[in-house]
Amino acid sequence: MTSAPVLPAGAAGSGNARERARQLDRDDELGFLRDEFNIPTKGQIASTSLPEGSSANNNDSDTTTKCIYLCGNSLGLQPRRTQTRLSQYLSTWATQGVQGHFKPLTNSPLPTWLDVDERAAEMIAPIVGAHVSEVAIMQTLTANLHLLMSAFYKPDANKRHKIILESKAFPSDHFAVETQLRHHGLDASKSMVLLKSERSRDNILTTEEICGVIDLHKEDAFLLLLPGIQYYTGQLFDIETITAYAKERGIFVVWDLAHAVGNVELRLHEWGVDAAAWCSYKYLNGGPGCIGGMFVHENNSAVTKLITDERPEEGYNHRLAGWWGNDKKSRFGMENRFHPVKGAAGFQLSNPSVLDITSLCASLEVFEQAGGMGKLREKSLRLTKFLEEQLEGMGEEEKGLFRVITPLDPKQRGAQLSLGLGSGLLEGVMKELERQGVIVDERRPDVIRVAPAPLYNGFEDVVGFVEAFGEALRVARRERDAF
Repeated sequence: MTSAPVLPAGAAGSGNARERARQLDRDDELGFLRDEFNIPTKGQIASTSLPEGSSANNNDSDTTTKCIYLCGNSLGLQPRRTQTRLSQYLSTWATQGVQGHFKPLTNSPLPTWLDVDERAAEMIAPIVGAHVSEVAIMQTLTANLHLLMSAFYKPDANKRHKIILESKAFPSDHFAVETQLRHHGLDASKSMVLLKSERSRDNILTTEEICGVIDLHKEDAFLLLLPGIQYYTGQLFDIETITAYAKERGIFVVWDLAHAVGNVELRLHEWGVDAAAWCSYKYLNGGPGCIGGMFVHENNSAVTKLITDERPEEGYNHRLAGWWGNDKKSRFGMENRFHPVKGAAGFQLSNPSVLDITSLCASLEVFEQAGGMGKLREKSLRLTKFLEEQLEGMGEEEKGLFRVITPLDPKQRGAQLSLGLGSGLLEGVMKELERQGVIVDERRPDVIRVAPAPLYNGFEDVVGFVEAFGEALRVARRERDAF
């Protein structure tokens, strides 16, 4: 994993911070990508009405000053080309109807709808470090976790039956595990193992702590489900080490990569990850609630028999099935005989939303322009380190009103820094940041999450945030102390 490069000299938080940031932005070889995105203006985010016209633009009548958007960990910004690609999709539908499934159009950059999921798989594979056959763009994150567990979690109450996850997992992950256990007639209080740090009040889990719990349950644990990056703290787990450690003890390993995909470098195939799932509306910029993705290692998705063989169902891992997981050669034969295509595509159920995939692929085109996750991660390390420096350079009065929850080791975090605020400050800080045209997100009771995304954020965004954050802290403290 890449370490954070040393930044040019300059006192963090000093009067030279903004000029230093501008120089870093001028020197940024990925800076041109910012123009690929629709960045709302301050006037637009303050507005309570939809802009007139068929599409939003950044020529706001009140101001053309862009807002400071550091919220890609919650919802990525819209690529400019998204509107173009969606318009092309809608035009295909309008002029071709059902023929859009099979009929290539010579002047269209879009694949036929029959092949749209394959195009998406080709584009996402290098971002997650997988073979194309090991990924599928399908369903949504929690649905994919359920599909993976239905295929690979085969508990025996007298032997292996436990699922290990963190005690402060994202609620949907917790619900998925709990209901899977109930589905198998198991008691969650006995079959669910919750990881909790004995050293950290924020539940920052060390690799040693995780491996220690794995050892405690190595005889009766069936599955390990962890996030690549923890949504609340921003901690990046050592996916490679933890995966290897659990698999050596016979435990099937699944990763929730919601906050990791498009954020950090991943090598899922090389690391031997059994399976993974993710959403696409955060760092992948697919749009609100956009289609999810799934990874299944080739060792777990082989199809060793032909449909014409005797007992072909013995040639693949059983899963909940649908017709889109059928081998494409026989899919439209309309026979009631399921035989999956090999790889992750064999876990698909229904034909995917072409609208969703078109939106996602528009963003993935921008990732291709960036030249790979290595370059994006390198810039991200520098951006988040710069954010850390600027926060450290704030006045002692302001620094006493918050703390950084996220690990300071760059190898243990992605783009996000989670800031724990003093009691009673959250509402006032968020209100003042919004007033100043700064967008971050909150996690109650007292955390704001700040995530500079390397595709569209620059170093001057960081300086603008820290200046606004300092003022927001002072305003919120005065309001709190007045009561």
